[in-house]
Amino acid sequence: MDEVRLLEKLAKIEALFAGTTSDGERVAAGEARQRILERLAEVRTLDPPIEYKFTLADAWSRRVFLALCRRYDLAPYRRRGQRHTTVMLKVPRRFVDETLWPEFTQLSDTLRAYLEEVTERVVSQVLQADSSEAVEAEEPKQLELGAGREKR
Repeated sequence: MDEVRLLEKLAKIEALFAGTTSDGERVAAGEARQRILERLAEVRTLDPPIEYKFTLADAWSRRVFLALCRRYDLAPYRRRGQRHTTVMLKVPRRFVDETLWPEFTQLSDTLRAYLEEVTERVVSQVLQADSSEAVEAEEPKQLELGAGREKR
């Protein structure tokens, strides 16, 4: 997948969560964002925001999540002493369950697949090396506690 196709795929994911129905609407990312913002405003009237604590595994996931939150005018934060992998957010549960988290998951999975593909290609072309996982080795045998002692 090239970068242009990646961008198109990411825009289609947002359009999917915006509830667009035609190909013309899918191209209009601004319209998709506006629909999601309208849905968030509607959900806020029925479902008050609660505080969420998200723990994201890596810097790439965190960047995608933070950008998505800010795209929808949400204000992610972290408390003093919390790890950089932690993101706090006050948002309605319904919005998290129906839009934010499913969209983040799809965006993150798509981006991760692209990054893995690029990494594999670069490693094989530039380093001309095998980048497969390391072989799993057996644990070295340990002496049993008290082994070698005579009984009295």
